[in-house]
Amino acid sequence: MSIKAKLSFSISIIVAVILALSIIIYYFSTKAEIQKGVEEQVAFIAGQIGSTLETSESAVQFMEKTIGDKLRAAAMSAKLLLDPDINNIKNEQLVELSKRLGVDHITLWQREGDDIIARRSSEPSEIDFSSKTWDYWHTAFHQLFDNGEVTIAEGQKLENFWSGPFNFAATDPSQVRKWGYYYDGTTNYMINPFVSAKPLQDFNITTGTDSLIKKIMADQKGLLEITGFDPQFFGKSPIIKMKQGMPVYNLDVRDIPFGTYTFKDSENDAFYIQQAIASGEPVSAKSSVKGKNLLKTFIPIIIDKTYVIGITFDNDTIEEPLNRHLLLQTLISLGLTLATMAVSYFIADFMLRGLNQIFRKVNAIAEGNFGEIITIRSKDELGLLASRVDTMGNNLHDYTSQLKDAAEELRSTKQYLESFVNHTSDAIHVADLAGRITQVNKAFEKMYGWTSREILGQPLDNVPDEYERSHNELEATVLRGGSVTDIETVRYTKSGTPMDISITISPIRDELGSIIAIASISRNITSRKQTEEMIRRSEKLSVVGQIAAGVAHEVRNPLTTLRGFVQLQKQSGSLSRTHLDIMLNELDQINMIVSEFLVFAKPQASRYQPVNVQSIVNDIMMLLESEAKMNNVQLILSSESDLPTVIGEANQLKQVFVNVMKNGMEAMAAGGELTVELARAGAEAIMLRFIDQGCGIAAEDLQRLGEPFFTRKDSGNGLGLMVSQQIIAGHKGNIVFRSELGKGTCVEISLPADS
Repeated sequence: MSIKAKLSFSISIIVAVILALSIIIYYFSTKAEIQKGVEEQVAFIAGQIGSTLETSESAVQFMEKTIGDKLRAAAMSAKLLLDPDINNIKNEQLVELSKRLGVDHITLWQREGDDIIARRSSEPSEIDFSSKTWDYWHTAFHQLFDNGEVTIAEGQKLENFWSGPFNFAATDPSQVRKWGYYYDGTTNYMINPFVSAKPLQDFNITTGTDSLIKKIMADQKGLLEITGFDPQFFGKSPIIKMKQGMPVYNLDVRDIPFGTYTFKDSENDAFYIQQAIASGEPVSAKSSVKGKNLLKTFIPIIIDKTYVIGITFDNDTIEEPLNRHLLLQTLISLGLTLATMAVSYFIADFMLRGLNQIFRKVNAIAEGNFGEIITIRSKDELGLLASRVDTMGNNLHDYTSQLKDAAEELRSTKQYLESFVNHTSDAIHVADLAGRITQVNKAFEKMYGWTSREILGQPLDNVPDEYERSHNELEATVLRGGSVTDIETVRYTKSGTPMDISITISPIRDELGSIIAIASISRNITSRKQTEEMIRRSEKLSVVGQIAAGVAHEVRNPLTTLRGFVQLQKQSGSLSRTHLDIMLNELDQINMIVSEFLVFAKPQASRYQPVNVQSIVNDIMMLLESEAKMNNVQLILSSESDLPTVIGEANQLKQVFVNVMKNGMEAMAAGGELTVELARAGAEAIMLRFIDQGCGIAAEDLQRLGEPFFTRKDSGNGLGLMVSQQIIAGHKGNIVFRSELGKGTCVEISLPADS
């Protein structure tokens, strides 16, 4: 598609979108106005019905009260005219008495056990009729017989009198009647006069709510029906009783007390009715019943109880004018869009003539011809564009030359970097996030033994089991964006030989900054480790020489005891069992002292495992006890209970602790106390403090502690603290020196606890 056609099409699309937006705005704004009008109409109708219903209910209640008062007066008159014993009363008397008192009939009821039965009546069909199945009517009868006072919520209650709501007669379901019941305890029966309630029904039909609903329905177009719902009974199974073989709805438990309910959607209507009652606001919903699209509105009203008025409109009738206007506007907009497309096509043809020249210039530039000139000299945007394209052509010529030079430089740099990576003595390998090797250099092949063909695309599985956990922690640090520098560890070569290395691990990121690979640089430090081990052994031998005198003194004491007992054996020819036990204990003491002493002379393999620091300190204090006594130094141990173990090499830790304690004793030339404190340092570390009362260390010397061959001792070599610091660092711990001249020194060593 040409630019001219695209421009014409784009303009037409814009116009079409604007017209469509106009139609949509018109549609929804008009629909909102119609909806608002319907809501106002519904609110008006609900108000009318509510007022009429309230008036009607008040009138019906007044009429019922008046009839009830009349029935009570008739019952009290009947009591005065009748014998107090029902056995002395005839049904014919009741017929005559009914006419005399102006009621339809009179029935006399007696309580027999838990039932109340009609035993005399002016209406033959009432005789021997039981009230046991009459729900709250039966309850009211019992309350009258018990104390003359009715307490149930339903009906009209007066002294010794109760009148239930008008309802269908049980003996003649075609009749609606109003009954009254009177009992004051002076008779052995309850007096029940009743009259027809047809005037109440006629009032509802001719004057009440149903009459108003018919008038509203006749005046409102699209209004299909108005329904009065009683939420107490709606949605529940209707209460239907068989009276004289006829199914009858009780008038006091109707779910639809007024109006009609032709368009039934019981399940959804019940939900919206409860929603309207809960919110106290009208609730509208659309539904489809009997092929009609309906708009139902449910409005809660409260009179003597809560009702919900349901107003049902034909939604198609409401939206018909709106849809007709929508169709008309759509046709007009379509015509305008087509006209816009035709006009814009010719306008685009005129405007794009200059653009075609620019297009030819750009094609020439794309083919490498930067010399063609555009002849447009107008002052509009196209003239400016032509000028800028000419300038662009000249600049592209210059940039192309520069790019060629830069490409040559990049090629040279790439060759230099590849040469550097492949000729460095450090092994370099790159692995993706799944652990597969993607790149290695020649130093890697030489150091580890794998060729690039063997290892590329494969995971590098050369981490010893005891270093697996620390390796995973290092990788996790890198994947979080950090880096790992000069970490000393052990890795296997292809032949399975362990090799001490120093490793640096860094993340490799893409252009978005996401980590896509991990680069590792390894350096073989086996020779350096061997040198450090030689220094450590030298320092250990120095320590051994210093404590040898103390060990010799400690061994001499039990030897003296043994010599004495041997001389006693030589003189007496026999020794008691007690003497032999003493000799064995002294031999065990010599053996234990020599065994602890040999720890510092015997080469030990570095194997990290759980170590009890308190046990190590106890052994060292026992080993140095004799030397401490010789120097008038008292060794004191203060330890928390249940200290956790640390992961480390016991003999190396012993070497550190001995070195620190020896330094503390030597600093106290006049004697004193050397205190060792063991405590938790948070939840993940153990803290050891070695506190002496010696001469202290000068501030300038404190900063140099740990430097090789730095010492203030006449017989020292300056390697002890350097080795100690290396050992603690290898255990991922920390060593800190605090001291003041004349006040002593505190050495704090923290070690990570075994998790």
